Amino acid sequence: MLTERMNILILVIDVGNTNMVFGVYENDELKASWRKATLKNITSDEIGLFILSMFQLENISHHNISGVIISSVVPPIMYSLEHAIRKYLDHDPIIVDSRLDFGIKIKVDNPKEVGADRLVNAYAAYNLYGGPLIIVDFGTATTFCGVSGNCEYLGGAICPGVKISLEALYQNTAKLPRIEIAKPKKMIGSNTVESMQSGVLFSYVGGVDYIVNGFKKELGENAKTIATGGLARMIAKESKTIDITNSRLTLDGLNMIYKNCIKYNL
Repeated sequence: MLTERMNILILVIDVGNTNMVFGVYENDELKASWRKATLKNITSDEIGLFILSMFQLENISHHNISGVIISSVVPPIMYSLEHAIRKYLDHDPIIVDSRLDFGIKIKVDNPKEVGADRLVNAYAAYNLYGGPLIIVDFGTATTFCGVSGNCEYLGGAICPGVKISLEALYQNTAKLPRIEIAKPKKMIGSNTVESMQSGVLFSYVGGVDYIVNGFKKELGENAKTIATGGLARMIAKESKTIDITNSRLTLDGLNMIYKNCIKYNL
């Protein structure tokens, strides 16, 4: 638990298509974190009261928050979120996007198209592990990002996430059930659920390894592969190409970027 004697606390917020993830950092230590479903019609008061209630649960005084930084891939929620931060925490948040110069060079055709979370992950991974590197983020969509040895974001690949694939099977077939992703006991499933789990999990593992190997041909075989996102650990256990799993990569990256922006008055 945090106590009010602690100060210089930073609130970081990562808004994804499925969840908003909130974290509170004291220097480089993540002191607390929470998730809330991303609802595009949520009000600023709902967000603000949620944040205050989570602070109270963890014994954090909102008066001790020194700054707020946000990355988001859901534009419709941003008005309410920014208004909530200003109203309930009395801070103007830093918004991460391609226009914010925080130390990564964006080498793609249209930088505005790159999701903020991908830039944050690239910056965090480069500073933690060096480059060149490949980042695989298992979110609502599964994204692959290539970063050069000079901290250049080179682009990547995007495919449907594991949960989207499972939902598509359920929605577009007459007899297949809605299931949770899990590793089956064996690859040859003995029933419908095991067969679906096997097909989705192992096809993803194979796809990940194929794409990563293709990235390495372009980046160099010495490129490290970093996995993050909700299903990263499950996929990494089966993959032959994932080197490191870091489920906190985006939150850590937001904290790093905040400190960098404050250092250079961005």
